[in-house]
Amino acid sequence: MDAPVGSTPLGGFLARHRRERVDALTDGLVGRIQATAPDYLDLDRVPTADLRASCHDNIVRVLELLGLEVARDEAAGGDAAAGAGLVAAPGDPLDGLYDAARETGRRRAEQGMPLDAVLRSFRFGGRIIWEDLVDEAADSLDPADLRVLGTGLWQVVDETSAQVAAAYHATERLHVQEDEQRRAELWEGLLGGRAADPAFAEEAGRILDLPVSGRYLVVAVAGHLPGDPAMSHRTAAGAVTRWVRRTPGTVGLVSLGRARMEAVTAALGRIASLPIGHSGEATGLAGVEPAFRQALLALRSCGGRAGVATFDERLPEALLLGSPDVAGRLLDIWLGGVLALPDAESRPLLETLEHWVATGGSTTRTASRTHCHRNTVINRLRRVAELTGRDLSEAAPPLELALALRVLRVAPPS
Repeated sequence: MDAPVGSTPLGGFLARHRRERVDALTDGLVGRIQATAPDYLDLDRVPTADLRASCHDNIVRVLELLGLEVARDEAAGGDAAAGAGLVAAPGDPLDGLYDAARETGRRRAEQGMPLDAVLRSFRFGGRIIWEDLVDEAADSLDPADLRVLGTGLWQVVDETSAQVAAAYHATERLHVQEDEQRRAELWEGLLGGRAADPAFAEEAGRILDLPVSGRYLVVAVAGHLPGDPAMSHRTAAGAVTRWVRRTPGTVGLVSLGRARMEAVTAALGRIASLPIGHSGEATGLAGVEPAFRQALLALRSCGGRAGVATFDERLPEALLLGSPDVAGRLLDIWLGGVLALPDAESRPLLETLEHWVATGGSTTRTASRTHCHRNTVINRLRRVAELTGRDLSEAAPPLELALALRVLRVAPPS
């Protein structure tokens, strides 16, 4: 830059103006903002001392940048006035002159001040500085100098406003990330049983917008529901659900309110393109952790098939899934010999057993369901008895066989 700031009549005027007028400009800008910007009337949000310090620091920086802009224009012979203004890259000494603007953007974002209101205050500042420059320069500068001042000032105000907005958005993003992290921690705490601590339950209820007490269901989904899982929406009249993605699927927490559990189950069924399990009714956030375990067991009882499984209707399966050693032993003893056969041989035998158990041991109804002769059913049952060494001659199917078939449905051997 060939001409130092203050070495020309225009530069000298700006240097004097900056020395003599900053306090008066600060007073005028604070008064203008508080008189015309409703968002700044909340002194608990932005105290007057805070606003005054920000106005002062930004006016100083704008006038410094204006001096550099004018010197740049003069050094370029007047051609820079239509340029892009003083845009500094990170690490450039010029970049430090935007510190007040960035601090204002960061602080106002933390205070919850709308960005439009913040940028409007910067436009007020630009207007007040311009009006003061015109008044002070009336007897000392010609119209050409005023045009240079006007062009330079609004380039500086535009770039300063851009720095404010960038810092504001960066702070917002950081807060969103911190909020998401805290919400994720609260979810993990709820599902892990920390809501037994009343203080934790109160915080989780406040941040996740859920009642600490009341009726709850927990829903577990094998996969991700369409749309934004962070949304809350009504699954049935009076029942509000909060969803969270949790590898490898999605978990929902349903505040039932006055809704009937059956209505929620039916509503879930309408979106059940994936396997879904839900718990029995839980009491308060303190009951979420055991309900979550119930929902996972109900989900596992789906055996990978789409549809809704309720814990209360899958209690035998839940018992078996919760006791893998017992489940595996039932499968080995009662179906091991059948499962050892090739698929083409085992499939009709297993189908016959399913219907025989479902009909309470009726070979006639089993034959009707499997579209074969009753003698075929009897022969298949004898074949199973031979393969397993278990007596199937009793009128009622053995309970152990029924349980083994349930194990096969929900946790087939690999």
